[in-house]
Amino acid sequence: MTARANPPFRADHVGSLLRPPRLRDARAKAAAGKISSDELRAVEDDAIRDVVALQENAGLQVVTDGEFRRTYWHFDFLSGFDGFELGKPLDMGTFEGVSEQPPSAMITAELRRSKPVMVDHFTYLAGLTERTAKISVPGPSMAHFRAGRAGISAEVYPDLELFWDDLTAAYRAELGDMAANGCTYIQLDDISYAYLCDTDVRANLESRGEDPDALALTYANALNSAIRDLPDGVTTATHMCRGNFQSTWAASGGYEPVAELVFNTINVDALFLEYDSERAGGFEPLRFVPDDKVVVLGLVTTKTPGLENKDELKRRIDEAARYVDLDRLCLSPQCGFSSTHHGNKISEDDEIAKLRLIVEVADDVWGS
Repeated sequence: MTARANPPFRADHVGSLLRPPRLRDARAKAAAGKISSDELRAVEDDAIRDVVALQENAGLQVVTDGEFRRTYWHFDFLSGFDGFELGKPLDMGTFEGVSEQPPSAMITAELRRSKPVMVDHFTYLAGLTERTAKISVPGPSMAHFRAGRAGISAEVYPDLELFWDDLTAAYRAELGDMAANGCTYIQLDDISYAYLCDTDVRANLESRGEDPDALALTYANALNSAIRDLPDGVTTATHMCRGNFQSTWAASGGYEPVAELVFNTINVDALFLEYDSERAGGFEPLRFVPDDKVVVLGLVTTKTPGLENKDELKRRIDEAARYVDLDRLCLSPQCGFSSTHHGNKISEDDEIAKLRLIVEVADDVWGS
């Protein structure tokens, strides 16, 4: 086995990283009107420079900006489109063990991409490193999943097909602009697929008149539409997990209910799959992964500080290789370390140790 020259890399990661205290403090001051947006931007710039060095020092060939300019992994991106607003939290997909719940997506006007959303996030990051700079964005399903039809104005979009057309057109414009500015690695976090494996979530969806299996296909088609115009040379990936908010989760269930349809329908190059706990089920659904896709195994948890055992990680990689050839496997954390500005309940030292562990195990399994 050999290292991979192109993404995804044998040792990869999902994207978000713990915000340093000075960045959290600056964001709070900006929200209170105590510092300007330019002053906040300067703190973000410095923090991103440091987190790039952190990733490089850990031995990673891929770097992100840690999503340091975001409050939430998904809403900051979607909020860049005209017509998108944040609504109140919903019961569906409630995170276990915390009283605070994330807001929901609301579509109140026609969705348009009238200006770049995060292109400057990528260009700043790319200017800091000679390694592969990855940008992560939410999958288009995240504009629909939590609130569904109730979150989309019937006056603006009496026909949901028009909603999907406008949403994916906005995505194509933004992602195309990123590619034109040199981005070669785009990850779409489309966690709805994993949620659709949870029996309670499926029942909730059915109670509001949705067919979970039909939704899986709708979301897969929307993702394909969002990325369809990207040029050759851009690696696309999809990340799936069961929720990641202050070290808590929102869904359970193996990939079996969606695996055959989703793995074979979405036109991405790589699948980042959460596999750090029993809630994700076994590796058997990997038998549906087509030969043209790479699977990045999320075996290392970002939710708790304990460091995984190297031999156990290698054993689990070998187990997954019963269903997907070892040469098409890679290793990563199961999710980001800080999907929201709050961060998970681990330290930066824990984060660094886990990233280094992934690099070391990948080197042992596949070679440098």
